[in-house]
Amino acid sequence: MRTIEFETELRGNKSLRIPSTVLGSLPSSGKAIVFVYVDLDPEDREWRKASYGQFLRDDSDEDAVYDKYC
Repeated sequence: MRTIEFETELRGNKSLRIPSTVLGSLPSSGKAIVFVYVDLDPEDREWRKASYGQFLRDDSDEDAVYDKYC
């Protein structure tokens, strides 16, 4: 699974605009899961990016001991 994140403006209609730079990296067919976050203040946005980055990092050597239990 690959994640693509972008921001767009809501303009009162029933559709979301996907930036052309993002459209070029989407496959021509298939399924996608869409999450919409609205009215995030800057602190929430920075916290979300930092926590997601932490989640994607490799486990530390200390945590590797738990890998054999999964």
